[in-house]
Amino acid sequence: MSLTEARERAHELRELINEHNHRYYVLDDPIVSDAQYDNWMKELVRLEEQHPELVTPDSPTQRVGGDPLPFFQKVEHTSPMLSLGNAFNEEDLRDFDERVQKAAQGKPVRYVCELKIDGLAVSLRYVDGFFQLGATRGDGQTGEDITQNLKTIRSLPLRLKQPVTLEVRGEAFMPKKAFERLNQEREQKGEPLFANPRNAGAGSLRQLDPKLAAERSLDIFLYSLDEIAGLEFTTHTESLNFLEELGLKVNPERRTLDQIEDVLEYIAHWREQRPTLAYEIDGIVIKVDDLRLREEMGTTAKSPRWAIAYKFPAEEAETILRDIEVRVGRTGVITPTAILEPVSLAGTTVKRASLHNEDIIREKGMMLGDHVIIKKAGDIIPEVVSVLEQKRTGEEQPYQMPTHCPECESELVRLEGEVALRCINPKCPAQTREGIIHFVSRGAMNIDGLGEKVVTQLFGQDLVRDVADLYYLNRADLLGLERMGEKSVDNLLQAIEASKKNSLERLLFGLGIRFVGAKGAKILAQHFKTMDALLEATEDELLALDEIGPKMASSVLTYMEKPEVKQTIERLKDAGVNMTYLGVTPSKEQGDSPFAGKTIVITGTLEQMSRKEASELLESFGAHVTGSVSKKTDILIAGEKAGSKLKKAQELGIQILDEASFLEKLSK
Repeated sequence: MSLTEARERAHELRELINEHNHRYYVLDDPIVSDAQYDNWMKELVRLEEQHPELVTPDSPTQRVGGDPLPFFQKVEHTSPMLSLGNAFNEEDLRDFDERVQKAAQGKPVRYVCELKIDGLAVSLRYVDGFFQLGATRGDGQTGEDITQNLKTIRSLPLRLKQPVTLEVRGEAFMPKKAFERLNQEREQKGEPLFANPRNAGAGSLRQLDPKLAAERSLDIFLYSLDEIAGLEFTTHTESLNFLEELGLKVNPERRTLDQIEDVLEYIAHWREQRPTLAYEIDGIVIKVDDLRLREEMGTTAKSPRWAIAYKFPAEEAETILRDIEVRVGRTGVITPTAILEPVSLAGTTVKRASLHNEDIIREKGMMLGDHVIIKKAGDIIPEVVSVLEQKRTGEEQPYQMPTHCPECESELVRLEGEVALRCINPKCPAQTREGIIHFVSRGAMNIDGLGEKVVTQLFGQDLVRDVADLYYLNRADLLGLERMGEKSVDNLLQAIEASKKNSLERLLFGLGIRFVGAKGAKILAQHFKTMDALLEATEDELLALDEIGPKMASSVLTYMEKPEVKQTIERLKDAGVNMTYLGVTPSKEQGDSPFAGKTIVITGTLEQMSRKEASELLESFGAHVTGSVSKKTDILIAGEKAGSKLKKAQELGIQILDEASFLEKLSK
């Protein structure tokens, strides 16, 4: 076969395989046998092996997964991936409808109802019809590049049916059958089981080895067209229909309804039919269909005003309280946990449940051996709801909270005004261990690969005694841990090294200073700029800052005065950990800024800075940056390849700045 003939045959095979992939995985309407499909795939693989130059980005052979990645790259979303506000009952939904009707000012309102898939939210970018980038939601502003793993989802087209450039969002998930098969395989291998399909699906997509993701039989539904070049729609329904025309998989159970009564019927139907689905759902999403009304309603900092998620009531189950264990947290708080007779609840086996504190145990009158009702709050965290006293046999035993710390044997105390018992020994090993777990967490230093199990091993082998020790670990230390091969160790060392470049506020939050959360840490970092300056801060200087009260100020001073803290900070410095604030500092001259008080939208690609950097800079000059254009928008900053938002701004007569004009205003 000549190269020309091979090229033509490879193109023909790709078209055949892609078409039948769509029929099988999206339409559930296969028309050829598995054997015929497999023969086509084998022939294509053989042709591409003989002629590597024939491999294309949309070839079905690219779904098998490439080489393992060293780590996930960060990806900035073109517009924020907001979370949804929640509704838990009919009253919440009617209140939502009332707000929407008020915004519509008498115009008819239609709602689109969609099943709320219990999976991992993702954002996909296609350029000229080819799948280019896929990312996790992350913190809503920045996610992780999981493109190679998403390519393994066979229902996700690598090439659209039209050469359009767009960004679309959806939910990747693991079907129930795939979840059951995966856990059966893990059980046979003696590996720990996944708790539920959501965890299994999310874990699969965050595998650094795409080949593992390819084995997991994941699926996806797309639910939102976020941005598209050259086209515009008036309703959400139109946009979803268009996504289907492109070959993207959209949930077929969606409905466009005219009245809130119809919405309530839809919810009631799926509350009953939920178990019949091939995938897990945890509620219903209700969205305003009219895109113009959406823009007028706008969003809050966290969620759109034009959508709401109805969460199904938590499932309940009866079981027996076998024991109560206590755990020491990083601040010394003693938290009791119920040890239960294993019971199936909301698709998972529950063996433990939170009891929060001693008062909860007393209020509910719990005794060891009691029959209890448990539920999952928000379908996630198991908790004990009530005790079935009528089922007592007389063999139940009262429970007494410990008087001494289970880790260090120090006497426990209850501080004035607090409910919780607390270990106040500053050298308690449990507090140190929990403090390190907090230090490496995503909101703090974000050291990937340093989970609770690894930290516990490091602590148990006396390799770490405070957070600074993490930066002095070497390959030999880590290779001695369970389930830590050379690749895992290399990835972990890279993550530790990368964390040294974090801005000061992450370090401050990670240190776990009492009363200093993520927001307080950022306020301190923005003002003092360096760790050295904060170490020299006075009480008056701290109290002069907005949102820093007497409790936080006192806590910071007490913490920074400790000799062991100063020693830890010096060791962190010596290891090369950044001690400087790297973010944008709010301007003291906001009133003189041309952006002060303005509502601004950024669209397209900026050359001189990222959109996130531009947003932070504008906010430092008193601007309010939003993700959608409406009548309330004052300025649109349009970079390269600005799409529908630019057109919308032009229609509304909104001031438009290109990047050069924006930078010129900044310089003034």
